[in-house]
Parts: sequence; structure tokens; C-alpha cells
Amino acid sequence: MTMEHCMLCPRRCGAKREPRNGDGRCGMGTDPVVARAALHFWEEPCISGTRGSGAVFFTGCPLGCVYCQNYAISRERKTGRAVSARKLAEIFRNLAAKGAHNINLVTPTHFVPAILEALSLWKPTVPVVYNCGGYESLETLRMLEGHVDIYLPDFKYADDSLAAALSGAADYAETAEAAIREMARQTGPAVYDGEGILQKGTIVRHLILPGHTRNSTAVLDWLAANLPQGVPVSLMAQYVPYGRAAEFPPMNRRITRREYEKVQDHLFGLDLDGYVQERKSASKDYIPPFNLEGVP
Repeated sequence: MTMEHCMLCPRRCGAKREPRNGDGRCGMGTDPVVARAALHFWEEPCISGTRGSGAVFFTGCPLGCVYCQNYAISRERKTGRAVSARKLAEIFRNLAAKGAHNINLVTPTHFVPAILEALSLWKPTVPVVYNCGGYESLETLRMLEGHVDIYLPDFKYADDSLAAALSGAADYAETAEAAIREMARQTGPAVYDGEGILQKGTIVRHLILPGHTRNSTAVLDWLAANLPQGVPVSLMAQYVPYGRAAEFPPMNRRITRREYEKVQDHLFGLDLDGYVQERKSASKDYIPPFNLEGVP
């Protein structure tokens, strides 16, 4: 498959993408490039469960945060193997056979057409999770309707100047707000099975960034005012400086206890449902090795 003018993400860069190369913001061709496909135990409890989430980590990213914990594959694109849609379907099937609670597509935006082809070749027997940075176009999300059971977006920034500085996306807030509304419309409220494993729904994540608690409280305020009933929020404290974070103080440090407690208290004051990650989760131990495990 060749795309003459790719418009999959909000960058709308119109790049030409060949199967194995591309000159767009994501830097990738149209064939999915996978860095790891394995059982993953470090998502929210309702995603990882007891058997793990079948996480498929894709190389490349159209958003490109300077501090990304997956920087080696999202920005530097050091690891990954190109696979056909048929091989991708095989990866999904193998993860389900290992007992995965779901098929978890991590940073999938730039490979959506091939993912949809793979899902048409093998319809998963477990929920499909679309795990993304929240920077999504409505047109691409509508392509996914009926194929994705669970959306797991970030809502990183309510402050567009911060989004511009750290992710080069001055339109992040309005874009993510519209995307989250569309995701919630598609899935409806959260539905769990008897084990408490999410089967359908949207969970919105927010990562607390060092020195930027005002951004976090503004994000939570928007979520409290705009999320439909039954859409949980996941507040994450796992920030570890990665990538080019050292060039953007105070992004060169972890969050403090005071910052953590300030944002957590704000969340509790808003009475939002969901999850709060412990501050001790800020460890490199939670970042998996991108070693082509599970990639044929």
C-alpha cells in the first residue's frame, strides 16, 4: 500500500508513504513496524488483569514528545521490524492464544489502515485496545468505529503553549478534547466482566509532569466538566526523564511528593472515578525492552 498524501493524524502533513519508508512526521512507511508484541502487566488493573495485556508496540509516532518513555522507538526509531497485515493478524492471534485479556495497540495511529486490514483477516476473540497519545483526527477515529472496543488515550495538556514546547503540537488541547469526546461516543460507558476486566469503554490517562501541576489541574477540571458518566480517569505518576528531557528543565527530574499530592488531592476533590498510580511507579523498570519479542 502506498499513500500519496497521508492525512491520518492531525499533523495532516500530506506525506508520501511507501510500504517501507515515508517522509512524514511519523517517519514511517505504511507497513506496520513492530518493536515488541508480548504480555504486558503494567497497564491499569482492568487492562492488565492477571494474565496480562497483549501489547503490540509500534515504532514511530506522529506526536513526538521530547520526554517520551518509549523515545527509542517513537522518535529515534532504533528498533522494529516491518510486517504485513497478515503477519500482524498472526501476532494478534498468538497473543490471544497466550491468554492475553486484550489486544493492546500501542501508538497505532500512523498504521491504522494496515491494522484494520489485519483485524479483517482475524477478528480477535478478546477486546481491542487503542492506546494513544490523545492527538487523533476525527476522520481516523471514525474509520475505527466498530473495530476498537476500548480507547486508552492520554490527555497530556490543557495548556497549548506547553504542548507546543514539549510536543510541537500547539493545537493539542482542542484536538484531544474532540478526540476524547468521539472515543467516548463510540464506546459508551465502561463495561467490565466478572473478573473486573474492561470489555468496552474509554479510560482517559493523564501523566503528571514535573513543574507543571497547573496544567494537570486544568486537564482534570476539563475532564470533570466534560466526560460522560462511566468514563474513568487514570492519573499517572510514572514520569521518568527520557529522550531530550534534559534540555527542557524542569522536565529533567521526576515529580516531587508535593506535586504528586497536589494533583492527587485535586482529582479527589473533583470526585472523578478511576485510578491513581503510586509515585513509586516512576521507575525505568516499568518500561519493557524493545527487543522484537513476539515479532515474526
